[in-house]
Amino acid sequence: MAWLVLLAAAVFEIAFALSLKPSEGFSRFWPTAGVLVFGVISVVLLSRTLDRLPVGTAYAVWTGLGSIGVVTLGVILFGEPLTLARIACISLIIAGVVGLRIAGST
Repeated sequence: MAWLVLLAAAVFEIAFALSLKPSEGFSRFWPTAGVLVFGVISVVLLSRTLDRLPVGTAYAVWTGLGSIGVVTLGVILFGEPLTLARIACISLIIAGVVGLRIAGST
């Protein structure tokens, strides 16, 4: 169950990060509200997992999944480039997240 809560926290982390660009430096109300709401929900959900998961593992998975999601959606939503180097780096993050998941389950 902690892993599902952590996954939800990562989804809100992605929403938080994606809200930053349209907030235009916190000058637009609704995207700024999204940044605040999504950020708080994400951190609260993350904190709810820390009694069952190691903090280092949970934090690394949270930021790793958030990074992968933001890069992927940045390509889709904002037309950011998808280069071989970016794909390789995403692959390394995935390998790290999977490794931490495996190591955390022992």
